[in-house]
Amino acid sequence: MPSARADIPFPDNDPFYAAPADLGQFANGSVLNSRPISVFGQSLPVTAWQVQYRTTGSSGEAAADMATVLKPNTPWNGPGDRPLLAFQVAEDSLGTRCAPSFALRGGRGFSIITTLLDVPFLAQALWRGWAVVVSDYQGPQSRFFDGVNSGRAVLDSVRAAKSFAPLGITANSALGAWGYSGGAFATLWAMQLRSSYAPELRFAGVTSGGVPVDIPSMMRGVDGGFQAGLAVLILIALARNDFGTGLAKTLNDNGRTLLAREAGSCAGDLVVHHAMRHLDEYSTAPNLIGSQAFKAAASRQELGAQAPDTPLYLYHSNADDVIPVGGFSALVDRYCSLGANLTAIHSQIPGHNPAAVVESLGALNFLSDRFAGKPMPSGCSVR
Repeated sequence: MPSARADIPFPDNDPFYAAPADLGQFANGSVLNSRPISVFGQSLPVTAWQVQYRTTGSSGEAAADMATVLKPNTPWNGPGDRPLLAFQVAEDSLGTRCAPSFALRGGRGFSIITTLLDVPFLAQALWRGWAVVVSDYQGPQSRFFDGVNSGRAVLDSVRAAKSFAPLGITANSALGAWGYSGGAFATLWAMQLRSSYAPELRFAGVTSGGVPVDIPSMMRGVDGGFQAGLAVLILIALARNDFGTGLAKTLNDNGRTLLAREAGSCAGDLVVHHAMRHLDEYSTAPNLIGSQAFKAAASRQELGAQAPDTPLYLYHSNADDVIPVGGFSALVDRYCSLGANLTAIHSQIPGHNPAAVVESLGALNFLSDRFAGKPMPSGCSVR
């Protein structure tokens, strides 16, 4: 991997990312600034821009987020006008150098790995003629595992993309959303918030896979193993995003040093740095995951408080090595009991990443059918 390009600064060092002084005067989803980019710094058959837009964080604060909007250089030949897909990359980061906008503009370094993993899915969406918006939904403070913050940012990125005239999205353009793993977290939080936060946005279909649910079980599954860095990532995020749960106060000296040392790290960095480590190394008391402070912080970010009112296609490996399938099954049952219309696939493909690849075709075809106006049967289908 080539080292970072001097002409593509990290977002924190790029004046284009700076929020305008009058940010609070803009409505949610307003386009604040834009610039054309070459995707990955290459000559590809797609026209792209970075679009800065206004959103509202989980504490009610105005924020200036970034999105990358992409338009295929081929005419749309499907029904209606060209559809728009909100694609959520698994940002999984504690710093903006891991943001998809940096990678998609041509940034280099280990921080772009999570975006590169989603390139095949982005390419398929563009190949089908869809316009795509990819938001830095964690925001300028990189609030990983903050559901309200991420969900609002996704919805406001769609608002911004719809109003961005060069993209050509119209009132007849169908809307869709897709995310896997960390991207699924943001996608489903957006759909849970849609009716109250952005009721004017109606989505034809939404797909999500490898869904992060039952946070304690997820962390116990990787704690002390080769992917223990993922548990460390979640711990840091929940402690840093503390909403008065007291989780940060349970950290010992090692834990406080950890927060400072890894303040801008990506998931890949943490997996490398913390293989085989245990979370209790950073806590003042044993069984951190079972503590009241941790349970309070984690429960606040769990999906399932309400069911999305959009057609859903959900998928998860029965042998997922990162996110145990039990939480997914419980979420599907919860959504169904609340009246959701969904198809849920319990994939036989073993492993988190292999299932993402193999099951993507079903996700793409589901979106294609919804964009074509094909009705989805009501109720739940689980297989």
